[in-house]
Amino acid sequence: MINRVMLLLICALLASQHARAEQSADQQLAEEFNSWFHQQVAEEKVTGAAFAVVRRDGIVRIGTAGHTDSRRQQAINADTAFRIASVSKTFAAELTGQLVHDGALRWDDPVTRYVPDFRIKGDTSRIRVQHLLGQSTGLIPHAYDNLVEDGVSLDDIRRRLSDLAPICAPGECYSYQNSVFSLIEPVVEQAGAGSYASLVEQRIFKPLQMNTASVGFEPFMANTNRAEPHVKSNGQWKTVKVLPNYYRVAPAAGVNASVTDMAKWLRAQLGANPTVIAPEMLNALVQPRVRTPRDLHRREWNRLLTDAHYALGWRVYQLGEQRIVYHSGWVSGYRADAAWSPDYDIGIAILMNVEGSSISAMTTRFWEMAFAQLPPARLAAHDAGNSKPAPVSPGTR
Repeated sequence: MINRVMLLLICALLASQHARAEQSADQQLAEEFNSWFHQQVAEEKVTGAAFAVVRRDGIVRIGTAGHTDSRRQQAINADTAFRIASVSKTFAAELTGQLVHDGALRWDDPVTRYVPDFRIKGDTSRIRVQHLLGQSTGLIPHAYDNLVEDGVSLDDIRRRLSDLAPICAPGECYSYQNSVFSLIEPVVEQAGAGSYASLVEQRIFKPLQMNTASVGFEPFMANTNRAEPHVKSNGQWKTVKVLPNYYRVAPAAGVNASVTDMAKWLRAQLGANPTVIAPEMLNALVQPRVRTPRDLHRREWNRLLTDAHYALGWRVYQLGEQRIVYHSGWVSGYRADAAWSPDYDIGIAILMNVEGSSISAMTTRFWEMAFAQLPPARLAAHDAGNSKPAPVSPGTR
């Protein structure tokens, strides 16, 4: 009996030491990245920025730098809200995934079942819910984004889609969209019996305690702790007005969040909140669907990427032998990146209130450091990054 007790104590001690070693590696990585982050912010004279490094079981490090605007009277803090631009698409996809998981709709449902007046030149019924979120409708990329920027409503844009002919069959090619992607709004509103903003609030923000997150222009402007947008003018970052245009396509670009909120969002991707983000639902969302070869030429990423796909609301990037799930955002004076690795149980979010390209250097630097310093496969059971798509039944496709 004594020997057995001693053996259990030794095993417990070794497990504790291993856990401390892993925590130390995470902390060391985060601290090194924090130093590099502040160096980049200073060199690029970024007005304001924030980052969070997370694991499934908690936030490893939050870092902030700079100010909410060029007057430099209010410092960025962990609860300062930013526009996260196209990272909003990840929320739209996962809200839809929840409804599919509940049986309220199916991935293979035709969009016209929920949006009867949706028409294109050709067989509109071939465009399914999964094609909206998978950027694979077959319509010309960025269809009518110019109208979004001009302030035209989504309803008016939808009526003009009837003038578009497909460039490929649905599901066969990648064609990035904002207005077409946002047709998911009336789909989930009908399936979920509520407004898009209220569904995101009730099904994602509140359960994950994303206390400063919101959807839309008015909530953002009502927040006194918000980062103002900046564009470069004569070599200097200049504070400009928040533009409401892309808020009109809320699923594509309408979410506002602090870096603390984004930390909670990434932890949910890593399995921290399975009752909100079910692992099997998430696994379906992050299966690679259509290749995105142009991504292989992205600045900073081009030296790391060996393959790239779009899944459902997320990108899947292959960096040599490693894989990450990722999305970026860029709109009217803001940049955002969010990325996570289930195999390494770690994720990062970076938010900036400038239209600076340095965010790509920051994100790629983080992953280079992470893969060099951290042990892999610490969360093998949460296998959201398989290279082969899982079988999908007709009821959930």
